[in-house]
Amino acid sequence: MQQAGTGQPTHCPYCALQCAMTVTAGSHDGGARVDARDFPTNKGGLCRKGWSAAELLDHPDRLTAPLVRDAGGVLRETSWDTVLRLVSDRVRSIQARHGRDAVAVFGGGGLTNEKAYTLGKFARLALRTSRIDYNGRFCMSSAAAAGNRAFGVDRGLPFPLEDLGAASVVLLLGSNAADTMPPFIQHLRGAQAAGGLVVVDPRRSATARLTDQGRGVHLQHTPGTDLALLLGLAHVVVAEGLEDRRFLEARTTGSDDVARGLARWWPERVQGITGVPAASLRAVARLLAEGARRGADGGPGAYILTGRGIEQHADGTDTTTAAINLSLLLGLPGTAHSGYGTLTGQGNGQGGREHGQKSDQLPGYRKITDPVARAHVAAVWGVPEESIPGPGLPAVELLGTLGKPGGTRCLFVHGANVAVSAPDAASVIDGLRSLDLLVVSDFFLSETAALADVVLPVLQWAEEEGTVTNLEGRVLRRRPAVEPPPGARSELWIMQELARLLDAPSLFSEDPSTMFDELTRASAGGIADYSGLDYRVLDGGAPAYWPYPAGSTGTPRLFLDAFAHAGGRAVLVPVVPPADAAAARGPAPLLLATGRLLEHYQSGTQTRRVPALLAAQPSARLQIHPSTAQDLGITQGDPVVVTSRQGEARALADLTPDIRQDTVFLAFHFADAGSANRLTGSTTDPVSGMPEFKTTAVSVARLVPADPVRAVGLEVVA
Repeated sequence: MQQAGTGQPTHCPYCALQCAMTVTAGSHDGGARVDARDFPTNKGGLCRKGWSAAELLDHPDRLTAPLVRDAGGVLRETSWDTVLRLVSDRVRSIQARHGRDAVAVFGGGGLTNEKAYTLGKFARLALRTSRIDYNGRFCMSSAAAAGNRAFGVDRGLPFPLEDLGAASVVLLLGSNAADTMPPFIQHLRGAQAAGGLVVVDPRRSATARLTDQGRGVHLQHTPGTDLALLLGLAHVVVAEGLEDRRFLEARTTGSDDVARGLARWWPERVQGITGVPAASLRAVARLLAEGARRGADGGPGAYILTGRGIEQHADGTDTTTAAINLSLLLGLPGTAHSGYGTLTGQGNGQGGREHGQKSDQLPGYRKITDPVARAHVAAVWGVPEESIPGPGLPAVELLGTLGKPGGTRCLFVHGANVAVSAPDAASVIDGLRSLDLLVVSDFFLSETAALADVVLPVLQWAEEEGTVTNLEGRVLRRRPAVEPPPGARSELWIMQELARLLDAPSLFSEDPSTMFDELTRASAGGIADYSGLDYRVLDGGAPAYWPYPAGSTGTPRLFLDAFAHAGGRAVLVPVVPPADAAAARGPAPLLLATGRLLEHYQSGTQTRRVPALLAAQPSARLQIHPSTAQDLGITQGDPVVVTSRQGEARALADLTPDIRQDTVFLAFHFADAGSANRLTGSTTDPVSGMPEFKTTAVSVARLVPADPVRAVGLEVVA
């Protein structure tokens, strides 16, 4: 802990860019200051969320004592001893009546590596349940599944972010990085200067506008047609002989099968599906091939980057696979001057999916069904292998069991706000209300915490020790800079105490370095091997990219010699759009895409409490094209109701020509009547479990003035 007035180097609490910053504690009157710190990812920059992050540390809404709901339905403060005993007793009672899997855990991609690791261990050894998953299932699961089947490993960027700066061509699909991680766009300037930035997005977003004035190309396709568009680009590459045959023969398998399947995706056909002109498809394919050739010759190469826009679909794994296939046809991955990567979203979205809070994984990115992996982790934990439960349920399926016969009766939530972030949010809220016990750990009374039976106040980012892993697979130190409120506790301490009360075997410690050291041993030999790391190594300041096995200096660039599959080859997998994709959208005239705004982050629990950010974006606004709005009798600022099969949401109309006439856009940061996920459904990708967030069929109508929009009242009594 630093003295007041002394800066502590750490990293931003928000996105996976993990911008470096210095936090300086205030005087005895409280408060803290954030200053940007030069670092390869952010180069001294911060976005407005990062600049204002310290405002939340002493916010008046901060939870400072455990809350328990009384017989009258009011959350009242209580002592830690009382609340922990209550929770442990209720867990025992529920499991005695309904079985071990009646208790479930929902984690988050913002938890430190230590907390994510311990949470997985806590679920399996203290709660003795298989039912654990996390909100990264809504974020990175399709990219992870596609990366694993193509390369044998999932690391968002398998190269340092700085490598992008030397590129002449960057194809960016499904990411509005200019709003979601603004300092990132510094790394696109080389491609912009070469006229080689290509952005695929149904909206003319802030990122798409970076292609203006000859700096690149914006492909404004119909939502949900990303897979067809990628197949069209790959068709041109093969049809015109632009592929890298030497690379394909030496380093891949499956290219011939993929090439045969591309024959029917000629540009004119793809134009009819996507709305992107055939000439543009050919031009972009040739641009990529030119960049790939320059990179192969040691010059400024080409990169393909994907984001949630192409991944958050019921065919997200196949769509991401199509992007990887295109990159492999061009010979980009595993080379010195080109590559493929995916932009991880949450602050620890990478580390959070590596060490055991996913339903099908053990630490080190090991499969929970692998006997060798189970034996290794059991030995580290000092328990019999058979005491580790098998695979559980992915997030959407898990949330669908809440309160159902044979389903979840008790849920622990850490680092997530599922009442806002989960698809088909109204059904999820009903499920939360039907539980016998809902325990939420948070530092604010989020919409999920407001429904809880027990709320446990925890530490914020600048109050805790730990590590996170950024979008490049670089492990970073998070350091405490300010004192937490006296009543808040580390989640590691909470799990330690509950594990003791539940008579759990193995070690549970509130000390982050102790749990990190165990994490490294548990990960040893796994795909995400951290065994050569400890806090001393990380504090030395040298870049630490995983895999970082003992005795090594880490791996900044993956695949330079071999891919992670047996035999060392990458695998191209043939993919096609589902035959009934268009029919599944139903008869509604518009497609809704959800996403993020510059001013807010995730469910808005934090950013909606920062006055300047809330003032800039105070409520839900529906982006709609002026022509579409005119047809519907809607003008700028009108209140509108958006309706889908799942439900309805209310917003203010925001007319803009930057969106297609067949598309509307709603940010998912808002709650209650403005919640975008009241509209999205529970359909998921069959491989990854990713929900369909980007193409929901909706209708839009102007609200008459008499229609009320009411927020739900929440009462907390100290």
